[in-house]
Amino acid sequence: MKKRVVVALGGNALGNDLEEQWESVKRTVKVIADLVDEGLQVVITHGNGPQVGMLQTAMSEFSDSHSYAKPTPLTVCIAMSQGYIGYDLQNRMSAELEKRGRNIPVTTLITQVRVDKEDPAFLNPTKPIGRFLTEEEAKKKETENIHFVEDSGRGYRQVVASPAPQEIIELDTIKTLLDDHHIVIACGGGAVPVIRTEDGLKGIDAVVDKDYISAFLAKELDADQLIILTAVEQVALNYMKEDQEWISKMSVEEAKAYSKEGHFAPGSMLPKVEAAVQFAESKKGRETLITLLDKAKDGINGKTGTIIYS
Repeated sequence: MKKRVVVALGGNALGNDLEEQWESVKRTVKVIADLVDEGLQVVITHGNGPQVGMLQTAMSEFSDSHSYAKPTPLTVCIAMSQGYIGYDLQNRMSAELEKRGRNIPVTTLITQVRVDKEDPAFLNPTKPIGRFLTEEEAKKKETENIHFVEDSGRGYRQVVASPAPQEIIELDTIKTLLDDHHIVIACGGGAVPVIRTEDGLKGIDAVVDKDYISAFLAKELDADQLIILTAVEQVALNYMKEDQEWISKMSVEEAKAYSKEGHFAPGSMLPKVEAAVQFAESKKGRETLITLLDKAKDGINGKTGTIIYS
C-alpha cells in the first residue's frame, strides 16, 4: 500500500486573481508531482479566500444592477470556487504528470460538509468574507441573518460563522476514486457547508476552516500524514520577534502548550497548529508536517519543516 497523504494548499499556492492563480498553480503542481514521484498517494485540499470573495462580489454587483436577479447564496459561490480552482489544478496537474510519463487521472470533486446548526459558532459569526462596503452600504444590506463588522478602518465586511465539520458527504466517492488510483482534489475552500433537514441537505451561510476540514478529511481517509503547505518553512515561537525560535519537531502536548501561551496568531498559524494536533493525536503513528510549498519534498524526507507528532 502506498503511503496516503492529504496535502492542504495555502493561499500562496493559488495567487490572488485569475492570472496569478494560473502562474501559481503551474508551480504548485510541480511540487505535488514530486510527492507522487516519492511514491505517495495524494489527496489535495485548498483555500479559496480571494476567489470566493471575487465571485461573491461579482454576483452581488450583478444582482444590485439587475432588478430581476436574486442574491447568490454564499454556498453557491463556494461551490463555484471549488469548480474553477479545481479546473486549474487538475488541468495543470495532468499536464505535469504526462510530462513525467505518468498516466494518473486527476479528479476534482465538488464537496459538501455537514455542520451542526446548533454549533455555538452560529451565535458569534467571525469569518470575514466578500468585499469592503461603506457603512451606508452595509446597513442597507444587513438583515437578521446577514451581519457586517468594521474591519481595521478599511470599511465594513460581512461576517459568517465558522462551524466545525461533522461529516463529509462525498467521503465514499473520494475513497472510491482513491481506490481507483486517482489524485483527488476535494473539500476546496473548506467544502460547501450544509445541514440536514426533512427535505434533505440544505446549504447554510458559513465557512468551514480549510485547515480543520483538511485534518478531518485526513482522519476519515485514514491517511498516514497531513501536510499543510503555507508561507513559512517552519513554525516559530515568538514569530517576528528578537527571540524568534524555529521548531523542527514538537509533540501534541508541546503544541497545545505553545498555543495556550499565545505563540501562534489566530488568523494564520494557530488554526494550522490546531489542525495538525487534531490529526496527529487521532491515531497512533499519525503526524502532521507544516512547511513552505517549495520545501514539501524536503519536508517529507525529514530535511526541513515542522513535524507535530503524538
